[in-house]
Amino acid sequence: MKEATVRRHEGAGSDGHLAHVFRHAAKELFNEHVEEITYRALRNKDFQEVTLEKDGEVLLRFAAAYGFRNIQNMILKLKKGKFPYHFVEVLACPRGCLSGRGQAQTEDGHSDKTLLRQMESIYADIPVQPPETSAHLQEMYQAWLGSPGAQEVPHATHLSPVRCLGSLDIRW
Repeated sequence: MKEATVRRHEGAGSDGHLAHVFRHAAKELFNEHVEEITYRALRNKDFQEVTLEKDGEVLLRFAAAYGFRNIQNMILKLKKGKFPYHFVEVLACPRGCLSGRGQAQTEDGHSDKTLLRQMESIYADIPVQPPETSAHLQEMYQAWLGSPGAQEVPHATHLSPVRCLGSLDIRW
């Protein structure tokens, strides 16, 4: 479907899904309207935390983990049962996908920081549209899932991961 105008999700580029899910969860679960989201860097700038607190109690704890080092640490904590997060936005590239190896580079193979800032600026100028307000998205839910309210199905169905027994398993 063609949109009349280009819209984007919230975030600086490849990120931003955490912000949408956080606001939605705060509203649906706790009837809290979150305007401003404050990211708090923990170990490094590529592992950040967002919390929703009320009366000194943490209601929601989300994290953004970018880069394999942070993903590996996250998996280790998860295996040890010491993982306090309700939701984690994971991107393999440090600083997000706009900084990834598939992006424009200088002749010596380094990322072009000027081009990166230019891409981020162009992206930031595109108007934000929350996904739930998109008429096209509602039409897709209707066409693919066939009934009003069906958009809740993909967001509420969670399956346990299946353990892969192949020889390429990574032990972290």
